[in-house]
Amino acid sequence: MSASEQELKEFRVEVAAWMKDNKPADPGFLLPQTFMEVGDERQLEFLRNWQHKIWSAGYLGMAWPKEYGGCGVDAIYQSIADKEMRRLAVPICFNVIGLGWAGPLINHIGSEQQKSKYLKGILNAEDVWCQGFSEPDHGSDLGNAQTRAVRDGDEYILNGQKIWTTMGNFAKYMILLARTNPDAPRKYDGLSFFLSPMHVSGIDTRPIRKLTGEFGFTETFFTDARIPAESIMGEEGQGWKIAMQTLQYERGAEAGAAGGQSMVRITVDDMISQLDGVRRDGAPVLEDPVVRDQVVQAIMEEKALFLGDRRSHIGHLTTDYPGSLPLSHKLRGTEMTRRMRQLAINLQGAEGALYVGDDDARQGGFWQRAYLNSFSATIGGGTSQVQANIIAEHVLGLPK
Repeated sequence: MSASEQELKEFRVEVAAWMKDNKPADPGFLLPQTFMEVGDERQLEFLRNWQHKIWSAGYLGMAWPKEYGGCGVDAIYQSIADKEMRRLAVPICFNVIGLGWAGPLINHIGSEQQKSKYLKGILNAEDVWCQGFSEPDHGSDLGNAQTRAVRDGDEYILNGQKIWTTMGNFAKYMILLARTNPDAPRKYDGLSFFLSPMHVSGIDTRPIRKLTGEFGFTETFFTDARIPAESIMGEEGQGWKIAMQTLQYERGAEAGAAGGQSMVRITVDDMISQLDGVRRDGAPVLEDPVVRDQVVQAIMEEKALFLGDRRSHIGHLTTDYPGSLPLSHKLRGTEMTRRMRQLAINLQGAEGALYVGDDDARQGGFWQRAYLNSFSATIGGGTSQVQANIIAEHVLGLPK
């Protein structure tokens, strides 16, 4: 075993020991299953403290530069830390839009001033970030965004509306796509990208109640809101290009995220475990041959996702369709997750109709809540239908 392999093995042991010793106790209230369900101040404070603790221990932002709050080490160390977080089921790192989207973008194309201003606050959880892409009247047609940004001296004046703004009511900053030139010959050329402050007059948020009864999303309204002109990233008219790069991070197709886990890890093994005691026609449900076939199919899909992710990092195994696995991972992963959670509910029989708060709900309604929450991932970052089009056009070369 080489020295580097030994170091990585020792690091894994170190991380596991720290996570076991520092994993917080049950706070006595419902914690979010993903970063998209942070709905109240108690949850926010709990998760903010946890993320700060992980960062202080040196297990978050490990590959980011030291001068901006990171550790400046090889990304393999962060990968190991992330795997241990998932394996030991510690709470999520909630500031995902900063850690996984805005942060990598700033790290890769931001100015030194922007890196100094924003990156450390993302890692230590002092600065919560949100995303201002989707608009209520344009669905998945992101290129047709109509929120206006008009230059006025050293400021831009914002007017418009965004929707599905995760944690918008808690955020200090927003990655914002707005139209600076409505007369551009192509709609994409009239868009610009901003690192917008949220705590300014004229920016208001309104929480959206979800199917689960929880909050986490908001609507965001801009009414003559003034932000500094220096908030723009790149130049006017470059917004579409920068937004597309941001979506590459969001969909997991491009590396650079700070690390941590954005959602509670739920596996097929977990589903199998929760079916203990469930009976169908007087026999354990897992003895039913049709059920066994369904469960085996889920196991195969889960294993294929795992192996596909590993394969995507081995260039010689992806020469036929370069980039196909990262581009398709979001679609395959979110749809498989939704189907597996639906199966878990179906196999509960009549108990599957119960929900959080029902005394007889299996595991307190965990799976029902998880299933309803899974739809946000099939929509965010581009719906499954949009993802299928991306694969068809950019991987298979099919026409629009």
